[in-house]
Amino acid sequence: MADQETTAEAPRTDRSDGAGAERDLPDAKTCHELLSTMALIRRFEEEAGRQYQRGKAGGFLHLAIGEEATIVGTTSVMRDDDYLIGTYRTHGHAIARGTDPKRVMAELFGRVDGTSGGRGGSMHIFDRENRFMGGYGIVGGNLPLAAGLALSSEYKETEEATVCMFGDGASNTGNFGETMNLAALWKLPVLFLVENNLYGMGTSVERHSAQTDLSKKAEGYGVPGWRIDGMDVLAVREGIEEGLRLAREERRPHLIEAFTYRYRGHSAADPEVYREKSEVEEWRAKDPIETFGKRCVEEDVLGEKEIADIREEAERIVLEAVEFADNSSEPDLDTLYDNLYVIEAESPAWHAIDERSPQPHRGELESEAPQSAKELAEAGAAYAGQPAGPRPDPARQGDAQESESEIEEGAEDREEEVAGDEGEGEDGEAQAPEADEEAEAGEQEEDDAGAGEPEED
Repeated sequence: MADQETTAEAPRTDRSDGAGAERDLPDAKTCHELLSTMALIRRFEEEAGRQYQRGKAGGFLHLAIGEEATIVGTTSVMRDDDYLIGTYRTHGHAIARGTDPKRVMAELFGRVDGTSGGRGGSMHIFDRENRFMGGYGIVGGNLPLAAGLALSSEYKETEEATVCMFGDGASNTGNFGETMNLAALWKLPVLFLVENNLYGMGTSVERHSAQTDLSKKAEGYGVPGWRIDGMDVLAVREGIEEGLRLAREERRPHLIEAFTYRYRGHSAADPEVYREKSEVEEWRAKDPIETFGKRCVEEDVLGEKEIADIREEAERIVLEAVEFADNSSEPDLDTLYDNLYVIEAESPAWHAIDERSPQPHRGELESEAPQSAKELAEAGAAYAGQPAGPRPDPARQGDAQESESEIEEGAEDREEEVAGDEGEGEDGEAQAPEADEEAEAGEQEEDDAGAGEPEED
């Protein structure tokens, strides 16, 4: 079978250079806000990657460097009472929605001052106050939740709308079809925005979706759509504004495909063997921040000094966020099982069992663990902090509770067994070493005698 072409190409639109030249620039204040937010997200993501490499941020890390125009263009036309729900690449989404970067960084660090108390990490940023309803680690897992948010707005007869952002790979999940069907059937005020960065992890769109025009993928369910240039912040604003109008006024869900590009790998552990460096460089020439900032200067909307000030301010905010996260404390070990969904009166059974001690206890009641469990936990933590060096080998040293004499006796027994196995023949009787040597010599003579004879046909 012929090799398939794996180089991803951008979907066709009216314009794809990210400069938004076909649209008039908004006023200076709006341009400043758009550029400032995009610059802040870019600098935050860069620093998040650096802190991850230093071991400060744990778990997984998915960066949205290059996708800032799609994020900011969307949030800039949303109302304060609208809902936004994303996937696992959502540091920038939360920041654009109004979440303090300090709390986002603290969440990456796993600290108590994070958006989820340090329990969610990079993939689970959440800010109910700003109606950012979270990132989700399950591909496509946010789609039915978005329908639920929109259903609540419809039920309460409000003017709220929900924007659901997801990746191109999520359009292949079962949740996608089910959600599109219900959204259209119930006429929900929701706008679906697929952030098509041309790869589902490391698989190009052409190889993972039979329909590569993702804006058409929900038409069969009654959800029409269109494409926009996700590298152009003004094109995104225009497209999302119209989609929200239709959702809010006509209760008609739509699917918008914003094609964009991530300059970093799918995650921090991605070796990026599925795309060429030349492809990345081609898309870097369409950098949404650089092209928009350049146009603002060329049309005298913003000055060079204002652009420099924007970058300096982003630097200051991000470094303060790192300092804040560093100084925030880690969650107390006794709170490990807090916030579990347990209805005590209706479910008297144990929902988790902790067997770290001779007296197993209810795992969700960490604070009520017996003293022996706490002592063992502290001993384990102290052991983990010891200097690097040889550790006990259970195969050689036996169980930790065995005495030294028991260990020595066990070793002697094993040596005797090995010696006995080596001395047994096929019938289980011991053979003398001399007999073995004579047998081997006889076999060798037979081989030598037949070496010169021709083989039979």
